[in-house]
Amino acid sequence: MQAGQKIIIEAFGESPPEALAQHLRVVQQQPPSLAELGPDDVVVAVRSAAVGWVDLLMTSGQYQHMAKPPYCPGLEYSGVVVAKGQAVHEYEVGDAVLSDGFFTGPRSLGAYQQWGGFATYAVAPQKALLRLPPDWSFDQGCSFLSSYETAYYCLLTCGRLVAGETVVIHGASGATGLAAVHIAKHVGATVIATGRNADKLAEVQAQGADHILPVDADFRQRVKDLTDGRGADVIYDGVGGAVTVPSLRSARFGARYLIVGWASTPNVARGRGGRGAPNANLMPTNLVLMKGLQVLGCPTAIATHRTPEIRQPRLTQLLEWVGQGMRPHVGRVFSMSEVLPAMEAKWRSQAVGGIVLRVSM
Repeated sequence: MQAGQKIIIEAFGESPPEALAQHLRVVQQQPPSLAELGPDDVVVAVRSAAVGWVDLLMTSGQYQHMAKPPYCPGLEYSGVVVAKGQAVHEYEVGDAVLSDGFFTGPRSLGAYQQWGGFATYAVAPQKALLRLPPDWSFDQGCSFLSSYETAYYCLLTCGRLVAGETVVIHGASGATGLAAVHIAKHVGATVIATGRNADKLAEVQAQGADHILPVDADFRQRVKDLTDGRGADVIYDGVGGAVTVPSLRSARFGARYLIVGWASTPNVARGRGGRGAPNANLMPTNLVLMKGLQVLGCPTAIATHRTPEIRQPRLTQLLEWVGQGMRPHVGRVFSMSEVLPAMEAKWRSQAVGGIVLRVSM
């Protein structure tokens, strides 16, 4: 193995843009020491790494899990096994794999947190790897677990979405939003996808959404018209902010309102890892009460760490759907030298589906 390179965040910024401008560095990476490899360890030569919203929030310490700087970003990656410990029997050198961010990388807890995917090499325990589906690219492989597990947990575990229901999916052009579109269609729901850009929404419709709408002054009435006056059964909200009130008004009585995130207001928490929520989002409780809404917080990573047994059934189901043809859509790919434009593109929502950092060919 030859020396490579990795991206590091030297310190938390007040905001992700500040962190990227002031604290992101490209440094040399020596290959992992085989003499120090644990019996269950696998060395992966990274080919592709997802550029995720969580990767951005982590740079300012505004995500619930914080890797201590300096750290290497990249929650999810895919690549090729180049070395392994003596107890590894699931994989051989040369196997194509994808990583599980619950067990390795900056969102994981423990010794493997240091091994982010924005690097030539990563080390993971064998339980943190899955085989790359045979007809998938490395770009697709690194864009799978986090987005699809989040969408599954929110829509199905929390939201109890079933065939025949109508779901509004906000932020549908993002990696997780598009995964939600795919899953909702797979279970037989009608999807109303929202966004700010007509061209991106057209791509989302090509990916399966039944209807596409801007969240404007007529949003409530348009949703009512599409549901025979009833309103949506489920609201999937990863955006927050200005879409909240129109969404509440467009829901039917007794609907489930799923709080997935707040991409439109990323500064709710203090920067530089300061914690607290001085700019907390607010929800009008009068609308919640009068419409009998079930408002559900859907923190996928927190819930899974607290109750690990909820995870295997969704992984089994997702992998079954993969076998039936479900796959991530990758919107843009950047080279390792373009890490700043890649993360800026994610911050500005400049792609439909996943954004990928191509670490090596």
